[in-house]
Amino acid sequence: MIAHLLCILSYNFNTFVILNVYSKLTMFCTTNTLPMDLLLKQGSLKQEVESFCYQIVSESNDQKVGILQDEDEQLQPSVSKKSEGELSRVKFMSSSNKITFSKKPKRRKYDESYLSFGFTYFGNRDAPHAQCVLCKKILSNSSLAPSKLRRHLETKHAAYKDKDISFFKQHLDSPENNKPPTPKIVNTDNESATEASYNVSYHIALSGEAHTIGELLIKPCAKDVVMRMFDEQYSKKIDAVQLSNSTVARRIKDLAADIEEELVCRLKICDGFSLQLDESADVSGLAVLLVFVRYRFNKSIEEDLLLCESLQSNATGEEIFNCINGFMQRHEIEWEKCVDVCSDASRAMDGKIAEAVTLIKYVAPESTSSHCLLYRHALAVKIMPTTLKNVLDQAVQIINYIKARPHQSRLLKILCEEMGAQHTALLLNTEVRWLSRGKVLVRLFELRRELLVFMDSAFRLSDCLTNSSWLLKLAYLADIFTKLNEVNLSMQGKNVTVFTVFDKMSSLLRKLEFWASSVEEENFDCFPTLSDFLTEINSTVDKDICSAIVQHLRGLRSTLLKYFPVTNDNNAWVRNPFTVTVKPASLVARDYESLIDLTSDSQVKQNFSELSLNDFWSSLIQEYPSIARRAVRVLLPFATMHLCETGFSYYAATKTKYRKRLDAAPHMRIRLSNITPNIKRICDKKTQKHCSH
Repeated sequence: MIAHLLCILSYNFNTFVILNVYSKLTMFCTTNTLPMDLLLKQGSLKQEVESFCYQIVSESNDQKVGILQDEDEQLQPSVSKKSEGELSRVKFMSSSNKITFSKKPKRRKYDESYLSFGFTYFGNRDAPHAQCVLCKKILSNSSLAPSKLRRHLETKHAAYKDKDISFFKQHLDSPENNKPPTPKIVNTDNESATEASYNVSYHIALSGEAHTIGELLIKPCAKDVVMRMFDEQYSKKIDAVQLSNSTVARRIKDLAADIEEELVCRLKICDGFSLQLDESADVSGLAVLLVFVRYRFNKSIEEDLLLCESLQSNATGEEIFNCINGFMQRHEIEWEKCVDVCSDASRAMDGKIAEAVTLIKYVAPESTSSHCLLYRHALAVKIMPTTLKNVLDQAVQIINYIKARPHQSRLLKILCEEMGAQHTALLLNTEVRWLSRGKVLVRLFELRRELLVFMDSAFRLSDCLTNSSWLLKLAYLADIFTKLNEVNLSMQGKNVTVFTVFDKMSSLLRKLEFWASSVEEENFDCFPTLSDFLTEINSTVDKDICSAIVQHLRGLRSTLLKYFPVTNDNNAWVRNPFTVTVKPASLVARDYESLIDLTSDSQVKQNFSELSLNDFWSSLIQEYPSIARRAVRVLLPFATMHLCETGFSYYAATKTKYRKRLDAAPHMRIRLSNITPNIKRICDKKTQKHCSH
């Protein structure tokens, strides 16, 4: 062992140092009363011997040091940091006793003469960086060489290469240069490429396009644009942006996970939330569940997609509940915060959605349930007198006779173009789309002349287009369904409250009574299509038709009252707190006192006229917490299933028959959420910034 130690030292030190180490090491072993070989084998004394050898070599003021390693066991003693003038650390290999030495990196000093090249120092005076006084660019310590500084001056600032040192001193002492420099942190090419890849993937997910569009279309187009606008050198950098099919899919999942994380954090700190859920089948036969959530965040009420999951087994109510409950438990979201669940299943209906709502109300006892008001409206307008129902059915048959035969559709298009018609095709009626009926009937009535020329006399319904009584009923149906569609559209959209829907329905009920009274007086100005047709044929409406129209209008009003009953609204103070003069029954004395303070504030009254109802009450949480939280709880429930219907439309457009194997959940998270992902935060979490990761 002693011979091995001396052999190692002989490669790196002179004879005087070797003898000095050997003598002092012998004295150390004598002091410990143990043979040197036995001493080196003692595990408890190895480190002490190691430190002793290091101390001996350090005292020799040589610029090298070795760390001893045993043959059987690797030893890594901790070596304390030395000062700039002391010895550097040692690198060693684990496979052998071979000791390697690393030289201390050379640190250049700054010289005042470097100012003649336009450079001053930046940072530590002992190991400074070079900073150009003209462009403020900071160079590394290795650039503190006259040749490198002169090259920078001649290449970057050729106009000042012949200037005297006094010029640079004057420039250095100027007020602008006396400000402390702020080093600019610039991302590396790999970091920038990674962020660019996430940004492009985010836009691909928003558009619902295939993942391959990034590599097949976006990257070539970006390269062409950069090459034409700049040069080929910049164009080559776009190759570092990874946009392959698998990479884009991975990026989209990361973006969706970041949005989900942000949403979960918001739900954990909110006071309450409401849910909206629906289930449907996709193109591959999977049962897809969409759940939206409404909650208060940052002085406003937000709506976001809570989850989009495919039910792998039976699509029962219990399975739907287990899917939602699993998400809640996995993210530790409290069910007690749920205030309402909106669905398309009424309380009288027995179905899987109704069963799921029942289970949710069991785990959230304070939660209520509501039936989508759009579904109520759609059910109410289906009831009509027999005479009008026959006209509607015959109109649908005429349309299907042409739309079901592509050859007939092409011939009708040619005929409409030759006759100069406003439209060239009929619209297909579907029972699923509520708003299609009004547009279908209007298009059929507008093309009645072209259809009269086109229809074959052998078709049994061709005589309907020449029957003025039938056309009068068709014109009325086109008008009334157009008006009902307008009401339906006004109840759709985001942040629609129950107050908005009932205001629209109250207006419709009053209009129906007015229309019925006008028809009884044979005044048809409220139905423009019917009124224009009467003027065109210079005729009047038969009493039987008037009776059928009045019967339909009054029947529609009574049906709407059945689906939208008028109740005592104890929450009217939420809609307009400034009209309340008596304590509402739903408020306790303390809350009513807070409401009085609120309505007496002139600034709050001004905000009420400027903000929406949701934003108004959300902005008062800090100032009037008790009454504002009660109002927000009233505004949280969903009034319609508009978000679910829109979500399934996006889902169908994203997962087509050509992409049946696509996991569309991350795409839906991005497309249907109001939260923008934090791409910078996602990139900072990545341990590798290589462009291929």
